[in-house]
Amino acid sequence: MPRDYENFITKVYQKTGINLALYKEAQMKRRLTSLYQKKGFASFNEFFQALNNDHELMNEFLDRMTINVSEFYRNGKRWEVLDKIIMPGLISVNSNPKIWSAACSTGEEPYTLAMVLSKHVPLSRLQILATDIDENVLAKAKLGIYSERSLNEVPKEIVKKYFNPEGSYFKVSDDIKKTVTFKKQNLLADHFGGPFDLIVCRNVLIYFTEEAKDELYQKFSAALKPGGILFVGSTEQIFNPNTYGFETAETFFYRKK
Repeated sequence: MPRDYENFITKVYQKTGINLALYKEAQMKRRLTSLYQKKGFASFNEFFQALNNDHELMNEFLDRMTINVSEFYRNGKRWEVLDKIIMPGLISVNSNPKIWSAACSTGEEPYTLAMVLSKHVPLSRLQILATDIDENVLAKAKLGIYSERSLNEVPKEIVKKYFNPEGSYFKVSDDIKKTVTFKKQNLLADHFGGPFDLIVCRNVLIYFTEEAKDELYQKFSAALKPGGILFVGSTEQIFNPNTYGFETAETFFYRKK
């Protein structure tokens, strides 16, 4: 039986890039055993054969593996501000902006960015860097397959234009996928690169200590061009933007001075 599970881990990794060995074995094994038994299979080997031939089952399996709390167009009003107020200003200075989605999780945020920015920059010219510390969420992001609930906030015309239905799941179109480069990165330890015109880091900083936040704001500021924008989440207002060389451009948008 242990060999059965080890082979399953290897095959899943080869097929999807998701490494089940990074999860606690007892917990993950128990979870997957109950899933395959519920589906009527007798072993991990049988389960993988089915996954390999059934898109819908594979999508359900991936959904189970990477608990997905993110969604497209999260807090829609903020994306509207980015679209109508922030981007026209950035584009007037640089028609080919350099953009980074930091701590991008399973990819909804950088793909949303690409969809919003497609109104301002041709997709063929758009380049978005998306980073996260977790290899498994990055593997899931690269696959670009999402459950219907992730699309709740997406405008209907955007769903039609940039998503392809796969059973009860949706796949991001290749045109959008090509605009995003995913890379592993530890925000606290790694160099940021840049300079960027726009950095998006939303609903992540709430998990850091005040000292770590302070360090990250300094690093984000250093990684932005003068006039560049930092876009944060709706619970992450910076109350002393001056300290980091920022001024408030709009609520939750900070411009580097």
